[in-house]
Amino acid sequence: MNHLGNKSENRRQEAPVVDIMRQKLQKIPVARVFGRLTRMKGLILEAGGCVLATGQRCFIEARSGARIEAEVVGFSDNVHYLMPLTRTEGLSPGDRVIPMDQDNTIPAGDALLGRVINGLGEPIDGLPLTTKQRISLSANPINPLNRKPVNEPLDVGVRSINGLLTVGKGQRMGLFAGSGVGKSVLLGMMTRNTTADVTIVGLIGERGREVREFIEQTLGPEGLKNAVVVAAPADESPVLRLRAAKVCHRLAEHFRDQGKSVLLLMDSLTRFAQAQREISLSVGEPPATRGYPPSVFSQISELLERAGNGSDNQGSITAIYTVLMEADDLQDPVADASRAILDGHIVLSRTLADSGLYPAVDIEASISRIMPNVVTEQQQASARLLKSLYSRYSQSRDLMAVGAYQRGTDPELDRAIDSYPDIHRFLQQGMYEQIPLDTCISQLLQLWPAAMPEAIGGQVS
Repeated sequence: MNHLGNKSENRRQEAPVVDIMRQKLQKIPVARVFGRLTRMKGLILEAGGCVLATGQRCFIEARSGARIEAEVVGFSDNVHYLMPLTRTEGLSPGDRVIPMDQDNTIPAGDALLGRVINGLGEPIDGLPLTTKQRISLSANPINPLNRKPVNEPLDVGVRSINGLLTVGKGQRMGLFAGSGVGKSVLLGMMTRNTTADVTIVGLIGERGREVREFIEQTLGPEGLKNAVVVAAPADESPVLRLRAAKVCHRLAEHFRDQGKSVLLLMDSLTRFAQAQREISLSVGEPPATRGYPPSVFSQISELLERAGNGSDNQGSITAIYTVLMEADDLQDPVADASRAILDGHIVLSRTLADSGLYPAVDIEASISRIMPNVVTEQQQASARLLKSLYSRYSQSRDLMAVGAYQRGTDPELDRAIDSYPDIHRFLQQGMYEQIPLDTCISQLLQLWPAAMPEAIGGQVS
C-alpha cells in the first residue's frame, strides 16, 4: 500500500510539470512566418507578406547576416511601415522581415533604483539587472473622479520654488527655458534635494555626453541612490526616444501604485515632440502648426495626463517637464500646447542667467496653479508682496541706471529699492545647497514681518 501510495503521489506532482511543458509546446510555431522588405524611404522601411500590428517589433535579416530591429509605426493596405531602432546599413530589397513575440514588458521593482537603463528597459551602466519582476508598458488611465486632490506640498529643496512657486504632490509643472540657461542643473538640484520616495529621471533626446555628466556631476551618488535614470540620447532612433519617455511614466506609475511619492523629471518634452514629429511626417501625416502634425499634440496630452495623484490607496506622481523654447519664445507650439495642460510653469530667464543669478527663475513669468491649495495664507501673501516689489524694481531699473529717478518721488519704488538686496539673496542658491521647505517659508516670512497683516488683506503698503 505504501509503495502504491508513493507512486500516486509522484504522478500528482508530475502533472503540473507536464501541463506546463504541454503549454510551451503549443506555443512553438509549426512554421516560420516572415515577410519581405520592399522599400526604404527616408527613415521608413516598407514590408509586406506578413501580419504585423502597430507597436509590434520585428527583425530584418540583412544578406550580410546583420539583424536589425524595427517597430511597426503604421500601415496602408497590406504594406507595413517600420521604423528601425538601430542603424540601417546593409539593407537591400527582399531582406526577410521576421515578427517577434509581442513581449511588451519592461523590468520593474526596487532593484532598478540607482540604475541607468535605455528605452527598451535594458541596463546601460554595465551591470546586470537582478530584478525578475516585469510589468506591461501600457497601463489603463485612472478615472479622473478617483484621483486624490492635490493638497500637500512637496519639498524640492530649491528656495525660490519652495517659497514662491510651491509644488504640490501630484502636480505637473513645466520648466521652460532656452538652451544653456540651467535646466539640467536645476533638475539635478531637485533630484538631490527632494523628499520624494523615488525619483524617475528621463533624459530624452539630449546630447550623449550630457548623460554621463548629469549622472556623475549633476546628480551625484546621493541623488542616484533613490533614482532610476532612463536615457535615450539624440542619436537614438525616434522610436526609442518615444519609448523611453513612456518607460519613465510607466515606472513612475508602478511606484505610485505601491503607495510611494514619486518625482518624475523629464528632459525634455520638446525632444519627445520632435521624435513624434519625425515619425508622423515619415509616414505621410501632413504638418499643421510650424511643421508639427496634429498627432504630436495629442501625444503630448496623453503623456502628461499619466502623471498626477492616484486613488486613495495609492501614492502620487509629481512631474516636472523641461520645455526647450526656440529663440526663447514662449509662443513656441510645444511650449504653448504643454502650458495649457500643465498645472503651472517655471520660466528660466537668460537675462537673469547672464547677470549671474542662479537658479535663473523668472518669478514674474512663473506661476504654480496649485500653490493656493497647499500653502498658508500668510505664505501666499508674503510671496505676493515679494513678487510685487521685485516687479516694481525691474520696471524702473533703466531709469535708475541713467540717474533719472530721485529717491522720495515714489515711496513704493523706494521700498522696492531697499528690499531688492534681500530679494536677490532669497532668489539665489548654490548648486549643492539644500534648503528645506520649512526653512524656505521661515526665511520668506522674515523678510517683511511688519507688512503681513496688510499683505494678507491683498494690499501692499
